[in-house]
Amino acid sequence: QVQLVESGGGLVQAGGSLRLTCAASGHTFSMNTMGWFRQAPGKEREFVAAVNWSYGNTYYTDSVKGRFTISGDNAKRTMYLQVNSLKPEDTAVYYCAAKYGSSLYGKPESYEYWGQGTQVTVSS
Repeated sequence: QVQLVESGGGLVQAGGSLRLTCAASGHTFSMNTMGWFRQAPGKEREFVAAVNWSYGNTYYTDSVKGRFTISGDNAKRTMYLQVNSLKPEDTAVYYCAAKYGSSLYGKPESYEYWGQGTQVTVSS
């Protein structure tokens, strides 16, 4: 089993920044990919960013490129999402997810483990 715990969400004005953290514990040694997803009220969960620990590759959805940065420490199994230049449309619950595979990093159904989420609210 793998446990994921997110932190760092909050209320911020448009243009502001936050740093989200995901701490993984348990049987994490075989995990290849970790990602961030978000879900706004009334909308489906959507992919935000992912990192592949084996290849060191990072992936982003188009709407956050240049504003969000995913990073982490594979040894410590901690992943971060630096979110800058926040917009009201970024308001959502942000979820950390982890999987053993490397493909389909943008598909939430391909992830085996999920955190409980952290709320990000951006005021205009």
